[in-house]
Amino acid sequence: MSTARDRPPEEAQEDTSFGRGLRVLLTIADRGEIRADELSVLLETPVSTIYRYLRTLADFGFVDRHGAGYRLGPRLIIGSGANVTAEELIRTADPVLNLLAEETGETAVIVRRIGMSAVCLHEVPSSQPLRVTLAPTTVLPLHSGAFGKALLAFAPEDVFDEVIGLEGATGPLGLDPDRLRSEIADVVSTGVARSVGEIVSGSVAIAVPIFREDGIVAAIGVIGPESRCGLAWRTRVARLLPGAASSIVGALEAGLSPQESRYPE
Repeated sequence: MSTARDRPPEEAQEDTSFGRGLRVLLTIADRGEIRADELSVLLETPVSTIYRYLRTLADFGFVDRHGAGYRLGPRLIIGSGANVTAEELIRTADPVLNLLAEETGETAVIVRRIGMSAVCLHEVPSSQPLRVTLAPTTVLPLHSGAFGKALLAFAPEDVFDEVIGLEGATGPLGLDPDRLRSEIADVVSTGVARSVGEIVSGSVAIAVPIFREDGIVAAIGVIGPESRCGLAWRTRVARLLPGAASSIVGALEAGLSPQESRYPE
């Protein structure tokens, strides 16, 4: 019998060519390194189709062959910090997210950048009946919302320039490039990304990057309804998050799960 652990957590909701290609990419990001035949079995897709997706992803620099396996490619790697697998991040972050959800009363989330998007890896929902949630595998834009901006602020320059170009061309939320640059500069300066009413109407989100010495790994944050998340709440969460990020980094480098970890307020 298949269990939730056996199934790839990245399954796309729509069975489109884009969705299948994204499943391949996210599975590679999740496993760190994986062979084409393993992808074929895991995703229940003919190996010839898997190779076709891998060739396309490799052409764009999204994946790279390493011996018999495939890893994230140079287009997605930000230092070797990005080589931390999604599985490691989820396992390590879960206790910290639980603490954040308990102490803030709202939903705690960890996301990482995959190409030009932010992807939710894991969340611990608020215990409140009225809450904001971001289901795992939810794809978020980099140009909008605290989670995306926390990642975009420390993305490679070519990724930033491409996002700025897309934003200027389409203006999906009416934001101009100058405003986005100003917002990203503020994130770089303070180390904290904030958003109100972006991605989810009526929500407040605060997020910070998770850094190792070799690069950015992911971003961690909290999201809740604006009606409950006033100034005092936002100030407290902004103080909590850097310690939470540091706790995850420490656990990753020690190779341990921070079951009893606390973080400085």
